Amino acid sequence: MTETAGRPARQPSMADVAKTAGVSAQTVSRALRDSPNVNPETRKRVLAAVDKLGYRFNNAARVLSSGRSHTLGLVLLQSGGYYSRSAVTAGVEAAAGEAGYAVSIATIARLDTALMERSLSKLADQGVDGIVIAVPLISVTQKVEDITRDIPTVTLDGSRTASARVLGIDQKEAGRLATRHLLDLGHRQVWHVSGPDEWIEARQRRQGWQECLAAAGIAAPPPLEGDWSPDSGYRQGQVLAMIPDVTAVFAASDEMAFGVIRALRERGRSVPADVSIVSVDDIALAAYCHPPLTTVRQDFYRSGAAAVSLLLDGDVAGDSLVSASLSVRDSTAPPRPS
Repeated sequence: MTETAGRPARQPSMADVAKTAGVSAQTVSRALRDSPNVNPETRKRVLAAVDKLGYRFNNAARVLSSGRSHTLGLVLLQSGGYYSRSAVTAGVEAAAGEAGYAVSIATIARLDTALMERSLSKLADQGVDGIVIAVPLISVTQKVEDITRDIPTVTLDGSRTASARVLGIDQKEAGRLATRHLLDLGHRQVWHVSGPDEWIEARQRRQGWQECLAAAGIAAPPPLEGDWSPDSGYRQGQVLAMIPDVTAVFAASDEMAFGVIRALRERGRSVPADVSIVSVDDIALAAYCHPPLTTVRQDFYRSGAAAVSLLLDGDVAGDSLVSASLSVRDSTAPPRPS
């Protein structure tokens, strides 16, 4: 490193290497990770540029010699379910730590394609050995496809690229299971508080609800959209409380169900005597709210740990969807006799 005006010059960046080699920064990252998708001549130019500039990138020397950084990447969304996000992170970090891996976390502020590309590029530039994506892929761009092709990737929300593996419960089945439970209790209609439409999980759960009602010969009422938060469930619960015929509600997450229950109670509607509530997630608080919540179980901690196992086993082909299971508690009951 040279001195300029008494101050150390900045270290060369990956962009500098890319410019010198006449390639993209992503190609530099692939070449440093010895990706098979970089031809030998291109790799030779990249390494020559690295030597010429004196470029050093984190533990690139170890990655070049061993092909492994012993770091996994995790992409999370800042908003959404707090409990699910925390549990996934804990599961990933615990399983990675047991295997001798560190975890590099990239968070995005909102569901935005450019932000997703930036987060994945950041992890690729760090030379991670695998990536867990715990947010929806809004649209799969070529850059996202390239990164998830070159780096083993598991998604936990139902979205995927051509190369990524999907891990989790069948979200459509979760919607059908929740709705069927309410119909089997004798309810003639089931209303739905859905998650945000841009989330593939929300769309799949809504589709399962619609399919179950259609199979029973019931026209689905318009879904009421929330944003996964208790506050959004509360707002939609106030709407439902003003509809006298509502006797059963399927909320797309436990946290929204908490808000629905509070809104109904404030309007004098008892759960489950007047309105039955079923949701999805089975977070720790679900068994301790009043009444204890009937919900479709998702084990976020175990999913995070299982994603790490899939990555480290090197098997990331195909999907691994497990059957949904219903935890029946006190928030659901047959409707009052008419």
